[in-house]
Amino acid sequence: MAEERAKSLYQMKRPRKLDFNAPLLSIRRPSGCTDNSQPKLQDTGHSIPFCWEQVPGRPKDSQKSPERDTPRLRLPPGRLHPHKQVPSNEDLHDLHQDDSCDGDIDVDDDYVDVFSNPMDVLSLTEAIDIVEKAEQNHGLDGFNLEHNDSISPSYIMERFLPDATALAASSVINVNLSNKLPYVCNDPETRVSEAVGRSYSLPKVCGLEMLLPWRMKHRICGIKSPVRQACSANVQVKPQSSAKHKRSIVRPFGDHWWCWKMAMEITQFLLAAQSADANVRNEAENNLRQLQQQNLPAFLLSLSFELANNEKPTESRRLAGIVLKNSLDAKDAGTKEALVKQWMAIDISCKSQIKDLVLRTLASPVPEARHTSAQVIAKIASIEIPQKQWPELIQSLLTNMTQQDSPASLKQATLETLGYVCEEISHEDLVQEEVNAVLTAVVQGMNLAEHSAEVRLAATKALYNALDFAQTNFQNEMERTYIMKMVCETAKSKEIEIRQAAFECLVSIASTYYDVLEPYMQTLFELTSNAVKGDEEAVALQAIEFWSSICDEEIELQEFENPETGDSGSTHSHFIEKARSSLVPMLLETLLKQEEDQDQDDSIWNISMAGGTCLGLVARTVGDEIVPLVMPFVEANIMKPDWRCREAATYSFGSILEGPTIEKLAPLVQTGLEFLLNAMRDENNQVKDTTAWTLSRIFELLHCPASGFSVISPDNLQRVLTVLLESIKDAPNVAEKVCGAIYYLAQGYEDTGSSSSLLSPYLTTIIAELLRTADRTDGGDSKLRSSAYETLNEVVRCCNISETSQIIAELLPAIMSRLDQTLQLHIISSDDREKQGDLQASLCGVLQVIVQKFSSTDDTKSIILQAADQIMVLFLRVFACRSSTVHEEAMLAIGALAYATGPEFAKYMPDFYQYLQMGLQNCEEYQVCSITVGVVGDICRALDDKALPYCDGIMSLLLNDLSSSQLHRSVKPPILSCFGDIALAIGEHFEKYVPSTLQMMQEAAKACAQLDINDEEMVDYGNQLRRSIFEAYSGILQGFKNAKPEVMLPYAQHLLQFIEVVFRDRQRDESVTKAAVAVMGDLADALGPNTKILFKDSAFFPEFLGECLQSEDEQIKETAGWTQGMIGRVMVS
Repeated sequence: MAEERAKSLYQMKRPRKLDFNAPLLSIRRPSGCTDNSQPKLQDTGHSIPFCWEQVPGRPKDSQKSPERDTPRLRLPPGRLHPHKQVPSNEDLHDLHQDDSCDGDIDVDDDYVDVFSNPMDVLSLTEAIDIVEKAEQNHGLDGFNLEHNDSISPSYIMERFLPDATALAASSVINVNLSNKLPYVCNDPETRVSEAVGRSYSLPKVCGLEMLLPWRMKHRICGIKSPVRQACSANVQVKPQSSAKHKRSIVRPFGDHWWCWKMAMEITQFLLAAQSADANVRNEAENNLRQLQQQNLPAFLLSLSFELANNEKPTESRRLAGIVLKNSLDAKDAGTKEALVKQWMAIDISCKSQIKDLVLRTLASPVPEARHTSAQVIAKIASIEIPQKQWPELIQSLLTNMTQQDSPASLKQATLETLGYVCEEISHEDLVQEEVNAVLTAVVQGMNLAEHSAEVRLAATKALYNALDFAQTNFQNEMERTYIMKMVCETAKSKEIEIRQAAFECLVSIASTYYDVLEPYMQTLFELTSNAVKGDEEAVALQAIEFWSSICDEEIELQEFENPETGDSGSTHSHFIEKARSSLVPMLLETLLKQEEDQDQDDSIWNISMAGGTCLGLVARTVGDEIVPLVMPFVEANIMKPDWRCREAATYSFGSILEGPTIEKLAPLVQTGLEFLLNAMRDENNQVKDTTAWTLSRIFELLHCPASGFSVISPDNLQRVLTVLLESIKDAPNVAEKVCGAIYYLAQGYEDTGSSSSLLSPYLTTIIAELLRTADRTDGGDSKLRSSAYETLNEVVRCCNISETSQIIAELLPAIMSRLDQTLQLHIISSDDREKQGDLQASLCGVLQVIVQKFSSTDDTKSIILQAADQIMVLFLRVFACRSSTVHEEAMLAIGALAYATGPEFAKYMPDFYQYLQMGLQNCEEYQVCSITVGVVGDICRALDDKALPYCDGIMSLLLNDLSSSQLHRSVKPPILSCFGDIALAIGEHFEKYVPSTLQMMQEAAKACAQLDINDEEMVDYGNQLRRSIFEAYSGILQGFKNAKPEVMLPYAQHLLQFIEVVFRDRQRDESVTKAAVAVMGDLADALGPNTKILFKDSAFFPEFLGECLQSEDEQIKETAGWTQGMIGRVMVS
């Protein structure tokens, strides 16, 4: 049994098959840590740092992620109807707009009072009574029905501003600089003494890395005496005798001459950094870098003054805001952590001045200044509020809303700031009193009778970000009803942007607070129905998304229902089932609103696409009940002369194929298959496109001979293939969908025994047509070519190798020849390089599948062994290309070749090892690193002890990767598993790596206990991490079993403690359970009687084994039985 366990470890890591439907690795970072109430692991003393992407100012909980729990319609390769959210308008201003202001704000006591005299804020409940009395004819009528829904749309406020190069291209720089800066060289104090300014709303994408703060020891400027103020010939300066004026001046620079020199020069440098002249721009960037390196706090303070000063040019203030914001945040976790530490290290008085300046800028008369300041405030808040700093921020913002003399522009900026702050921080960072006050201010800001459109729009957007904070409020019926009433009223506003923002709030409410929506569903149905039928597209899309979200919630509830009792443990209101008779006809009407040529662009997301996607979700929710509601629409429109009707009928039929039972669909599909095949000759391109997509859906969902049912039979297979292979010559978009249909047709014959021979007679023709399709030059952006190669992979993978080995053997040199030709292409531009990389990636993928297919049987493995040298030479030449996609596919193919050649792969290692090192060091392209880690395991299993000469370097790189804060966390579990592969391959020679490796694994075990158990993604990641730790232990224990097992004895107690921690965790998945019970058996098997006392002292394992022996998973039961035998043998020894 022990040998079988070791063998199973090898089998678990056999070369991976290509999975073209597999999702990309997640890039989301952990949202926080919580303390699990589970048994604690003993501290092992000095340990190697096990670094994760955890930084102060953690990102918000992932409830607003654009990723959906329920996938949209799965389309074939090349055809993906993206489930898109309509981006909400951020009220951004055109870069070419004249943003000059009519006058400046006098910074006097009244202005200071706006931020320094907080007033009492009513709670939400108290505010209801007041506002109710103020309302006259704006109330909502009957809140009652039976349906509703919601989902979190991809509405994210503008956060990342563009770099200086983008600004140079879009700013009005052609005006003579001297005309814009009549005062540039005259008076530094004048330019830094005013505390209000203008900012700018900019498009996304931020570069300008040279302006990011450098890591260095900073000198803080003292604040000893005010800088002397000189008078500019072009700027009128107010008398200094006024005490009122004196209090309004902020003097950060003290007597350091170069500090005020920085303030004087920074305007010129910021303007020059946006010049169209590269030489001017580079010199300015160098100057800015020098200022930053001289004194970072003074540099940031100068940027704050530049942003806040009304007398500065818009262009310089705009870039000052960019650099200031980017000095606080970054997408990369490691960079972000460095920036956070940098900010926290700045003197508190300097930070206070910066914060005061950006708060004051909210009162600027220039909208762009207010917008940028709102973003900067939110970035500072994301760092400081989780650290319990800046406690006065929320109250300062609320004061702006409650003071009667606050201008509308200040209220608008304040609400925008509140929205950004709520987006940046967690709801756990505010106490309930603050949450109540924020919601009161936001909801009152939506009041039509009291505020302008700009204020109401900002309030509605702020509410969207604040909804996660309103959990307690939504449990209070009065407060919940008031919020819903205000949102529904706002959804009827005359302004399109406000209506759209209000519907986005409803979408979020539907997914976040589904269980309390019952009383409001009648109103919500009426609102959404009216919007879908007659409102602007941006609003209608959100109304449809509302119902898609309700479907998502109910599908998830159904997945967790107890099959016997029907109880899911949560409120299931069956909104879709109750609303289906009205909802489905509404959605069917949207299918008739296609756009011309929408089939040419898969990125289009319109009402027709959204309606079809929602219809598919409704089908998954209600099952068979969707069929009688949709089929009359299909029958009524499928034969009409208008192509829109024919396309909509076909699309609706394809959309409902997932959900109803086979028994319900089979008669319809068998009757309609011939009709659909004939429709592939329709005169309209969009009809053919949708028909091919529908056929691929039929083959995906209703063609599975192994299960006993398939719409494809020996009688109609030839007819189906004839139509498909003829249609693959059609327009590129149609051919792309036909590739998808062939893909799923071939996939249906996987693992069907003799049935797979049905496709064998046609294999030569299919492969030839797919290769011709891949060679087409009218595919435009190469989607058709990649779809053809992906389909070829699936055809090869699913064929009967015993019948088709000769055909595949002839395909192998053809693909090798094509790959060789790509290495001889003349590359002129980056576009040429990208196309070469895409083609090489596709061809490497085909070679990987062919190698795996031939390696699957002893009869055909010799074919690969004969061609292995040539294949490896090609792969090594491909590595000369620096495209990350080529690296990924070539690495995967080499892993398959290592498995096929076994110990013979050793002869390739001297040439290949350098690329293995490069892959393991590639932290930026983390998917390449992850794949390389997997290939290391493949190679070790292939070479066994022949891998020993390379293990020192490999282990060093793997340990460095685990310790790196730059490497994405998704790569770290595979690294731990790889330790087990290496130990299993080299056996007792692994001893020298044990101290560092085991300490790292123990650190990883402790990190598991710190993951946020309320974050579903982090729970999944924790399961991956724990499973990998157990796999590593299993490999190491089995590696030492026959030589020096005592090496692992000091670590046995910690392992048992960790197993107990996992056993107590009810969120573990079955794969973790299996790995945990298996490693417990490995421990007893490898260490034998030495573990007797440990097992006697561990009271949990009998209960754990009992649970596993009762499992419905046969593999868990079998593994638990083996483990029980191993422990029993130890206990009687």
